[in-house]
Parts: sequence; structure tokens; C-alpha cells
Amino acid sequence: MRWLAALLGLALAQEPDLTEQGLKALAEQKFEEAARLFAQAVKADPSDSAALFHLALAESLLGKDEEAIASYRRLLELKPGLYEAELNLGILLLRSRRPVEALAHLERAAGLRAGQPRAYLHWGLALLEAGRYQEARSKLAEALKLDPTAPMAHLGLARALLKLDSYDEAEKHFRKAAELDPALREGLRELAAALEAKGERERAIAMYREFPEDLAARERLGHLLLEAGQPAEAVPHLEWVVAKSPTAANRAALALAHARSGETQRALEEMRQTVAAYPDDVELRLLYGRLLRDQRRFAEAAAEFLRYAQARPDCAQGWSELAAMLVSLEQYAQAIAALDRVRSLGAETAGHHYLRAIVLDRLKDYKGAIASYEAFLAASNGRFPDEEFKARQRLRIIRKEAERR
Repeated sequence: MRWLAALLGLALAQEPDLTEQGLKALAEQKFEEAARLFAQAVKADPSDSAALFHLALAESLLGKDEEAIASYRRLLELKPGLYEAELNLGILLLRSRRPVEALAHLERAAGLRAGQPRAYLHWGLALLEAGRYQEARSKLAEALKLDPTAPMAHLGLARALLKLDSYDEAEKHFRKAAELDPALREGLRELAAALEAKGERERAIAMYREFPEDLAARERLGHLLLEAGQPAEAVPHLEWVVAKSPTAANRAALALAHARSGETQRALEEMRQTVAAYPDDVELRLLYGRLLRDQRRFAEAAAEFLRYAQARPDCAQGWSELAAMLVSLEQYAQAIAALDRVRSLGAETAGHHYLRAIVLDRLKDYKGAIASYEAFLAASNGRFPDEEFKARQRLRIIRKEAERR
């Protein structure tokens, strides 16, 4: 039987090592195969920490983060304080949007290898995700002391500084991150958006100009130039944007830019096409109506305002615009009906009193006109001097007319 024992020994000696095979598959980037082999090795020997570590690594490379997290936790039960396991587990938890859980592991990893920038980098990023911006700033600065050329550390520090309203310092680190890794230039768009939100429009405009081929940046650039009273400069940007993304908002902005640049016909045609393309977007009707109104095309404007008011019956804005057009068209009964809707919504202003007074005056309802002119003067309180002068003049005249009746 010795020959049988010898033969079995030879066979076992020639049995390929699962961990060794797994490492070979890992080196060849055959991650599925590697994970399968390491899992078999761990099943054969649950205390095999090397196989367990590489199983977790293979799972993470396959994007199986939850499985990898579980494997690293098992490994740390076997080998507490293992630097790579603590670091990798922290990174995975951070990637899984669980920064608070990640913090303990990343802090331990940094303590285990005080001179390793990766631990400080991810510790800082976890603090940033957890909203602890001052601490994040400190840890990311430490990471940069250890490795000044780490682009993600610059990006993370820039984001922390942005949250702390240190815009100038943030810009330096956003630009450094982009210099080290051009793929991180998107950080400058974050800064531009933050500057825009803060009200620093000109700085935001200058920064968006740095992204001439970026749709989102060009879109914001066009809209901001329009808001800044530079419609002619906004036009080419918005035309470029509309060619690539003809949304209702972009087309409406382009129409407004044309209108404010004095290109009336182009503005009206753009809005006509936009309204036709988005018939259910009633807000476009309001804008189109106003463009028509400004060109004194009152009947067409009134039609758009009526559509808007019917779609938004509880919105006083539509009824107000409609009432003004109906007065201009001398459709007084309809104008009064629109003004009554405004009153029923509790949105009557000095301007509405004035419109009502004009209509009643023209209908020779002097009692009603007197009441409306007086209500206008009481509500106006010096804000509309020209109209107040006209109202007082008409009051003197129609009071006499009312007395004769």
C-alpha cells in the first residue's frame, strides 16, 4: 500500500494552489475567475487571510461593493488593524455613499501608516461627504503635504473651501486639480455655479467662457448674459445651445435675446415655432403674448393671454395681462370680467384700479369710475406720478358730469 500513499502524495503535490491560480487570474484582469478561485480557497480554509483579502479585492474590481465590504469586514475580524483592509474598506464605504461608516476605518488606516497620503486623502473626502468641512480641509491639506501632486486631494480641498466660502482659495485648487488631471476640469464648472448662486455673475460668466464645447456651461453662459443685459452677446451662445439642445427654456431664452437685441421678427418667429413645438407648455404662451404685446399686436397677444389664463385660472398674472390687452382693444365688457377675476383672487393692485377706472370712465359709469380712480390714488401713493395726474384731472371732470345727472 506504500505505493498508493506515495501516488496520492504525488497527486496532492501536483494539485494547483487556488490562491496562486487566483493571483494569476487577477494579474491577467480575469476578475470573475479570480473571485471564484479565491472564494474556493476561503471555503477550503476560512482562516486564509491572504485568500480573503484577494477575494475582497476581486469583488471590488468587479463592482460588487457590498460583497467586497462583507469580505473586508471578515478579514478585519481575522486580522484587526490590517492597513490595506482598513483603507480599502473605508474607500468602498465612501464609494457606497456611507461616509460616516467609512470615517472610522480611514482614520485607523491613517493612524497605522501616518506617512501614507492615500489614507489622508480618503479620510478627508469622507469628512467632506459627511459635511464636516473644516476637518475635511485640514485632512486634505495634510494629504497634499505628503503628496502635492495628488489631483483628487486638490479637488477635494477645493470643494471643502467652496463650502467654507473661500472662493479664491478654492479656485486655486480647482485649477491645480485640472492642471494635474484634465478630466477634473469639471470642478471649475462647480465653482462657476457657486459664484452664480452667490451673485458674482461676472466671475461666473468669465469661468463659463472657459468651456466653449460644454453644453451645460454654454447654456448657463447664454442665460447669464441675457440676465446681465447683454442680449446681443447672448445670441450666438444660445443659438449654439439650441442647435444641440432645443428645449423650451433654451428656445425661449433665444427668443428673448433676439427681442432685446432689436431683432423683433426673429424673436417672434422663434417663439411661434417654440409654442408650436411645445403646445402644452402654457408658460411659453405668457412669454409669447408679452412679445406680441410689445409689438402692439394686441389681438394676437390677447389670444395667448386668454389661453394662459384658461390653463392657469387661479393665476392673477394671466388675467391681468389679458385685461390690459382687452382695454387696448376696447373690449370693455370682457376687460371688466378679467379684472373681476383678478379681484376675486385677492390680487388687485393700483394698476388694476386704474384700468378699471379707465374702462368705467369710457363706459360713462361715472360713479364706478370715481370710486376706481380714488382707489387707484389711495393705492398708488406717489409711485405713478403721470397716471396720478391724469386720474386727478379726470376726477375733476367726471365729478361735474356726475353732478349734472
